[in-house]
Amino acid sequence: MNRNQAIKKMAATALGAVALPQMAKSMDALPGDVKGKINHSVCQWCYNDIPLEALCEASKDIGIKSIDLLNSNQWATAAKYGLTCAMAYANDWGLQKGFNNLSHHSQLLKDYSANIPKAADAGLKNVICFSGNANGLSYEQGLENCAKGLAPVMKIAEKYNMLISMELLNSKVDHKDYQCDYTSWGVKLCEKLGSPNFKLLYDIYHMQIMEGDVIATIKKNIQYISHFHTGGVPGRNEIDESQELYYPAIMRAIVQTGFKGYVAQEFIPAKKDKINSLRNAITICDI
Repeated sequence: MNRNQAIKKMAATALGAVALPQMAKSMDALPGDVKGKINHSVCQWCYNDIPLEALCEASKDIGIKSIDLLNSNQWATAAKYGLTCAMAYANDWGLQKGFNNLSHHSQLLKDYSANIPKAADAGLKNVICFSGNANGLSYEQGLENCAKGLAPVMKIAEKYNMLISMELLNSKVDHKDYQCDYTSWGVKLCEKLGSPNFKLLYDIYHMQIMEGDVIATIKKNIQYISHFHTGGVPGRNEIDESQELYYPAIMRAIVQTGFKGYVAQEFIPAKKDKINSLRNAITICDI
C-alpha cells in the first residue's frame, strides 16, 4: 500500500465532528536513551498492518512523541497514549487533488474551515495540504491557483494559530505530475502568501530524488519549513546503511538551524520486525 492508497482507506472513516481530548503538549518523561534534540514522530500509514493502539504504545516506549498523518477520528487514540499528531489531515482527498485546481477551492475551504478549529481544540499545531497534480498547468499558473485557494484558508489558520504545511513530493518516481515537487516552487508559494502560518513539509526522501543537495537546501530554506519526513533512497525503506543518505548528518544540520518542529519517520519497513526497524531509525536520527 502506498501513501495515496492509505489516505483513501482512511477516508472510509468520516471526518465528522467528535469530542476530542487535548493532545499532549509535552513529553517530559522520555525514555532515558532519547536525547531530546529531535522531536520524533512516525507516519501511521507505513504501519497499516499494526493496530493504531499498538503503534502508539510501541512509539511511546521508543521515545516518539507523535503519530503523523491521522484524521480527526484517530487523534483521540494518540492522545490516550500521551502522544500528539504533529501533522494532521483536514481533508481526505489524497495527494492528486489539491489547491492548484480552481474547481476544488470551494470544497477545500469547507473542509479546512471545519477541521482547523477541531484540530486547534485537540491541541494540534500543524495541518497538511497538497498542491495536487498539474494536469497541464504551468508552474506559474499552479502557483497562482494555489495562492488564490489558500488565501481564505490562511485567515482561518491565523485565527486559530494553526500552521498549514504543503508537502514537497517527488514527481519522478512516486507521484507523477505532482506540482509542488521542488523546494524553490514551495518557497515561492510561501513568499506569495506572506503568512507566517504557511510553511512546507520537507520530505527528505522526495527531495533527494528530485533535487539532492539536502543539507544545503534545508539550511537555506529553514524559515519556510515546519516539518520533516524521512525515507531511505532508493526504495523508501529503512534509513540504515542500505541506502544512500546519511541521516545523522542531516539531523545534525537540522538541529544546528535551531529547528524546534518534528521529524517523522516515513519509511516503509522492508524487514520482518517493523517496530525494531522503527526503533533503529529513531536511534539513527537521535543525534
